[in-house]
Amino acid sequence: MAHVGDEEATLAGDDNGSHVVFRALEDVSERIDPRLSPADRPDNEILDENYTQQLNGYIHHSDHHLHRDHSSEKESSHEKSEDASSISEPIYIEFDKGDKRDPANFSPARRRAILLTACYFSVLVASSSASFALGFPSMERDLNCTEFQATLGISLYALGFGIVPLVTASFSEEFGRQPLYFFSGIGFFLFTVAAALGKNIQTVLIVRFLAGAFGSTGSTMVGGTVADIFSPRVRGVAMSFFAAAAIGGTGLGCVASGWIEQNPHLGWRWIQWIHAILGAVFVIAVPILMTETRVSVLLMREAKKRRKESGDQRIRARVEDERASLATLIYISCTRPLYLLFTEPVIASFTLWVGFAWGILSIGPVFQTLHNFNSGEDGTVFVCIAIGAALGLCSNVYQEKMYQKYAGTRGPEARLFAPMFAAVLFPVGMFIYAWSTYTKVYWIALAIGIVCIMWALFIIYLAVFTYLADCYGQWASSALAGQSLFRNMMGMAFPMFTTPMFNRLTYHWANTLFALIAVVMIPIPYVLFFKGPAIRARSKFATHSI
Repeated sequence: MAHVGDEEATLAGDDNGSHVVFRALEDVSERIDPRLSPADRPDNEILDENYTQQLNGYIHHSDHHLHRDHSSEKESSHEKSEDASSISEPIYIEFDKGDKRDPANFSPARRRAILLTACYFSVLVASSSASFALGFPSMERDLNCTEFQATLGISLYALGFGIVPLVTASFSEEFGRQPLYFFSGIGFFLFTVAAALGKNIQTVLIVRFLAGAFGSTGSTMVGGTVADIFSPRVRGVAMSFFAAAAIGGTGLGCVASGWIEQNPHLGWRWIQWIHAILGAVFVIAVPILMTETRVSVLLMREAKKRRKESGDQRIRARVEDERASLATLIYISCTRPLYLLFTEPVIASFTLWVGFAWGILSIGPVFQTLHNFNSGEDGTVFVCIAIGAALGLCSNVYQEKMYQKYAGTRGPEARLFAPMFAAVLFPVGMFIYAWSTYTKVYWIALAIGIVCIMWALFIIYLAVFTYLADCYGQWASSALAGQSLFRNMMGMAFPMFTTPMFNRLTYHWANTLFALIAVVMIPIPYVLFFKGPAIRARSKFATHSI
């Protein structure tokens, strides 16, 4: 490969003024899935095929592949080996330092525009998730359904939110972030409109699942987007705004929805209409304010352009070794999030923690049952979530100072100072809430417990994104998709069993049980803080991330 270094200057110094360099395999920084070997690298024949062509090829030749004999398979394999051996080693393309097309070099204004647009979508889908419950009274009246059937709308939304990112998160890493944001926004808008127009509960439940499926990028892909455009040194601040959007948006949306439901001329349909209008605004904003941030996708586009212009088929982006085969892409996209969830202890432990915390993110009917709040007053209580998120933003200032101080010696574990505090704050808030569920205790005590819980949840939620983004780099979206699945499965399951649980154990003892489980989870951030580097050293993905 010595010849690559000689050609590099010539290729990089072409007349189009692009700041790119060409490197040998051992010199590239952009990695592919560690489960793939060099033998999986596609040949030049399919490198420039699009996926439609490959899919047609699979369909048209399926019968031939089914009926060919074993000897012809051997012959074909032998010929492919000879062809592969005759092809020169590829030359990989990378952005040079200072190239403005590299997302790492985007201007501050462009970064802010991308971040705020993504956070806006996060606020929207989080608000749609929780505010749906505030419209139950009018929904039960209009659609002649039971409270349990209406509750399914929350669970199915969470189900779509958790399952779909298993595919779409990895697809965003192969096809790009911007197209997925755009089409997800369109889908969320259309199915929210369908919910507003629903004539029966069955229709509403189906479109709620689909709205959650399309809105799921608001949870999983934003973390990957932030990792694309912000370096670890400044990533924590950007992630804190995202966490505030995802959690604080839940509270603010419920405050508005509670009073919409209280108005007899509006009700549950207008809760959906308002979310649909806000969804249309996002769809318009994506092509105006957002641009592609996935560096491997940008390099792939550049490599295709240069192959076409120069005729040199050796030029390729590193990611093309993973994505040129449609079968390989499907395999990688569908398995990477689950593979990370079940094989990476760092992801599994944080997922268990945030999943439990997310599951109890339901204030429930406590204020209506114990203190006779109406729908508007009950919705206003959700401002406690926004207050908790605001406190989380304030505490993140301290966390960022600690990160800047210890990042050089602690690495990603410098993200865990605030989570260690949250590990204690979370059960404390749960105990306050549990022991305030009596009619004789003034309602403000319940609100204080909720603020403490949401403050801790904000810190935990933010740590999931910042810590996993630091640990898993370009695979952040896949890592977050795995935890999103479990987290949203908890969000789906908890509303289904908490009501019977409260009826049997009472609010007092059911929430005390939750508090005791939170106590058991206190060691999680402490173990990762002290043992995280040793755990990550055994990971194929964490050791290859950049």
